[in-house]
Order: sequence, then C-alpha cells, then structure tokens
Amino acid sequence: MQAMILAAGLGTRLLPHTLIRPKPLFPILNQPLLLLTIKRLQMFGFDHIVVNCHHLRKHIVDALDGVEGVTVQEEEVILGTGGGLATALKYLRDEPLLVCNGDIYHTVNLLHLYRHHVENKNLVTLGMHNHPRFNNVMVKDGKIASFDNLVEFSQLAFTGLHVIEPSVLQDIKVGEFSCIIDHYRKILQQGMEIDCYRADDCFWTDMGTEEDYLSLHQGLLTDKIPCWQEIGQVRKPYYIAQRAKLPAQIELSEWACIGEAHIENGTHLKRVVVWDDVSIPSGSRLRDMIVSSDHDKN
Repeated sequence: MQAMILAAGLGTRLLPHTLIRPKPLFPILNQPLLLLTIKRLQMFGFDHIVVNCHHLRKHIVDALDGVEGVTVQEEEVILGTGGGLATALKYLRDEPLLVCNGDIYHTVNLLHLYRHHVENKNLVTLGMHNHPRFNNVMVKDGKIASFDNLVEFSQLAFTGLHVIEPSVLQDIKVGEFSCIIDHYRKILQQGMEIDCYRADDCFWTDMGTEEDYLSLHQGLLTDKIPCWQEIGQVRKPYYIAQRAKLPAQIELSEWACIGEAHIENGTHLKRVVVWDDVSIPSGSRLRDMIVSSDHDKN
C-alpha cells in the first residue's frame, strides 16, 4: 500500500516557531510529528510513502535521510495540495493512494479507511467527521454533495485524510499551483461521485495554531487524548527528555513537556512545551507557550 504526506506548507499561523522548523517537524512529546506519522503509516502496512516539502525543506530532507520506504519530493515553489500530488505521480504505483496532511494528530484507523475505498471501488474517498469548528462540506446519502455551501444537506468536516485513484490526478498540470479541493469540485461538476468515510468516533486535531498545539499536549499529558503507541512510554503530566538539564530548584505546574533543554534554578513552568536546544535563564516564569528558542523569553 502507498501513501503521501503533504508537508510543504508555510505554517504562517505558527510564526515565529515555523521560522525555526517546518510545521510537520514540530515535536509531539519530544518526537517530530512527521517521523511519528511515518511510523504509524508503516505500522498499518503502508510500505511506500512519499513526502513533499518546500518551506525549510532541508530540515525535512535531513530528518528523512535513511528512513526506509520513504521518497522525498522537494518543491522549489509552492505547488499546493493538488500540484504536489500531481508532481508525485512519477513516484506512485498503480494502486490507491492514501493522502494525509503532515500537521494532524488523530486516531482514525487508516487501514479501515483504505479498505473502505477499495471495497467500494471508489474514485475518491474523503475521511469526514462531525467537527463543528470546521464543518463546511455538504454531504448527502454518504456522498460529498458540495464544498461551497450551495445546498442544504448535512455539514461535516474534512479530516485531511483521503484515498484516491492516481488516475484522478492526471488532469492536474504538473509544476503549477493547484488545490486538490478545487479539483474535487471539478469532479463533482462532471457528475462523478466522491465517497464519504465517517470517522466520528475518532480523535482528531490539526496544529494550525499555537493554542491547538498546546491543547494537544495538554490532552496527551492528562489522559484526555490517547497517545500513539509509536511514541512509546510517556511519563505524565511532566514529560522530560532524558538529556534535559534541569536544576535542583524548578517548579512545574499542571503539565509540561521538556525537550533536551538547559533550564536554570528558580524557573517556573506551567502548561508549556520546551523544545530541544533551548536555554532558560534563572528566575524565568513561563506559562501557556511554546518555548522554541532563547528569543521566546525576551
């Protein structure tokens, strides 16, 4: 089975942190989400994985160097979701392709989604769920009706998980910017069907904002969100890297995730995620934030 992870976005809503690393490499409990996603795909049986990248792409290329079963597609210009997928056609096998965004954490059973697509002989299958914050896709009788609020049917949210037949991508111009949702609109206009796979009983979040990223960590460290088994054993509610340098006098409140950082005496951390290679000076009081660089504390 094959899959593609879309990891080329700019992540502008997460500035200034995305000046340091691309969003798919943001650590989840001290491990890059992209690497965890690849491990999870492989656990489900996906043995051929394509990852596209653009923003700070060398970081992604370096992170994936030597990872078995992964092909990296570097994009010098932003191609969008459609353009990135069309460019990847040269790497794809003649079989259904699972597509997932590189910035989501979820508990959707990817194998069930893939099998649903294959067994129903679909052209395109979108993973959908009821998520009021993002409910903007019209669904009727288990099929996608519209992406534009043009008809009054049930409204659901797209999870960013979809399975497609590679032939669907043939009409997209390679090397030009394109949105895959716009291409799906054309498919509907041509009278073809897009199936809906319901994933309402699963947890799902994206890392669109700093608040989303912190909320994910809060849930993982307080047993409100299930941890992927690929993460390994997690000590809660304070998850601290073995190589972190912590002082004798440090105060932690509610929850915290600390990478390989250097923290000095008298520091108080409350509901924070501290990345690797950060130095926190004595007496710092930090709360409700990502500490991605020394500059964050100024």
